[in-house]
Amino acid sequence: MRFDVISIFPEIFRAYINESIIKRAIKKGLIDINIHNLRDYAKNRHKSVDDYPYGGGSGMVMKPEPFFEAVDAICPDKEKRRVIMLSPSGVNFNQTKAMKLSREKKQLILLCGRYEAIDERVASFLADEEISIGDYVLTGGELPALVIIDAVSRLIPGVLGDEHSVEEESFSWGILDYPHYTRPPAYRGYEVPEVLLSGNHKDIQRWRRKEALRRTLNRRPDLLTSRKEISDEDHELLQEIKEEDLK
Repeated sequence: MRFDVISIFPEIFRAYINESIIKRAIKKGLIDINIHNLRDYAKNRHKSVDDYPYGGGSGMVMKPEPFFEAVDAICPDKEKRRVIMLSPSGVNFNQTKAMKLSREKKQLILLCGRYEAIDERVASFLADEEISIGDYVLTGGELPALVIIDAVSRLIPGVLGDEHSVEEESFSWGILDYPHYTRPPAYRGYEVPEVLLSGNHKDIQRWRRKEALRRTLNRRPDLLTSRKEISDEDHELLQEIKEEDLK
């Protein structure tokens, strides 16, 4: 999968993509990440990419021309690219969206804004969609772009060492992850749940599912109410959890 990122601060990305899982995935040829400086596509002498807003108001607005020029230079064929504009006005990014993008055959081009806003013509006539990573405002689109690259990349086969780890992570089940423990079995009087030391895989699997449901019920009940279907086993486990909480 190929990612192209357009930003006025390309150096922000260098450190992150040259470390850990992302770096290994690039070396394996599983993903390709290209960072482009938006100023390289500015036509004016000073390489400025922003201007005052029509109608007045505070802040500066990023000009449309550099974005259009950059995208066309990176991938002239509209059929082979998917342009994503990072914006607080976009649809919320989640695991389902990450999975969908990980199956995308087109080149993903991420547009990072700065200042007050990006000229609306970029959203209306260049971007295929707008994505937000949460209901808050950041100083630019660089962090959201990195979040998307990371979340999508780890879903691509071969990027993670253990393919099964993706299946058991938070949100992959549609709920939060279960608690994790490692050695030592007891530390400062705090002990690992006995079932995890039992070696009984069936009991361990049931415990993990139950604790994932318990955590979701306590911390993110909206994830349960938004699910279209809940299995009979999950209904049973949820009932057990509610009865235990009443004790």
